[in-house]
Amino acid sequence: MISPLGRASDLAIRHANYLIFACVLLYFGLQAPAFLLPESLANILKQSSFIGIAALGMTLVLLTGGIDLSVGSVMYLAPLIAGIAMQEMGLGVPFGLFVALVAGVVMGAINALFIVRLRVIPFIVTLATLFLFRGFGTWLTSSQQFDFSDDMRAFGLGGLGGIPTPILFFASVAVLIHVLLAHTSFGRQIYALGNDREAARKAGLRTSWIEARVYVLCSACAALSGFIIIAQIGRLDAGFGEGREFDVIAAAVLGGASLFGGVGSAFGAVVGATLIQTVKLGLVFSGVNLYLQPMVQGLIIFVAVLADSFREKRVQAVQKRTIRPLTP
Repeated sequence: MISPLGRASDLAIRHANYLIFACVLLYFGLQAPAFLLPESLANILKQSSFIGIAALGMTLVLLTGGIDLSVGSVMYLAPLIAGIAMQEMGLGVPFGLFVALVAGVVMGAINALFIVRLRVIPFIVTLATLFLFRGFGTWLTSSQQFDFSDDMRAFGLGGLGGIPTPILFFASVAVLIHVLLAHTSFGRQIYALGNDREAARKAGLRTSWIEARVYVLCSACAALSGFIIIAQIGRLDAGFGEGREFDVIAAAVLGGASLFGGVGSAFGAVVGATLIQTVKLGLVFSGVNLYLQPMVQGLIIFVAVLADSFREKRVQAVQKRTIRPLTP
């Protein structure tokens, strides 16, 4: 029988991401009361939408036990292709958004082809496409800045009913991913694949097809993420999106997605992305030295990954206790 202390520790490990988020919010609120003003909180949510949309797609990949390092390059290349198409054809923002999503789907399909069909390790494939996609974009622009039309910025800085466009898209994608994971057979298949690939295969699931689709969806989310942030700034330079894959993975892990697969949720990804932006803005409000800020962010991410490791060990220990021995 598990003691009350054991139950409490188990609950804390299972929901470590939410506890970390609450502690961070409380700490920065005490350090700088203005940090908790509605305007500051709305700004955090708006700025976290960029990473959050991509983190929702990354959560799908992590649930299967995979990883996608190419999301930063997809964020760069997809809106670039959309911008060139809009410029050449003289069409508007909706067309550009469609092109960006199609470009993201194609890039995700390239990753899936090598991972699923050729059985190359996801880390190696997506590391290679990280450089491939960015190199292609650099070749298209010759490392020059690409400027979008005024309509693009009007779209990015606009909103509906007082809600900014980035938050609307963030919320919409979060709801869609939540419905997919919690209320569809495909979502249940993703969890089954992440928990035990061999058992899922023996159960008759098309594991290759499931895995391929999550990489396509991940790249589509990254493409949408890049398009939304570019719509706010109206231009794209050669350094856009560099290193963002680490923020995206960190947001997914901070949100409770396990690096071992089988654990994670859409709401967790939202919390993780918001937590990262909360830390960044909180460090600014608190006046922390600029050079120390990456160290603090890294420490918080390390604590989250450590909690994920403890959670995995706890799950394995519980499974060992509940498995009954074979009787003769």
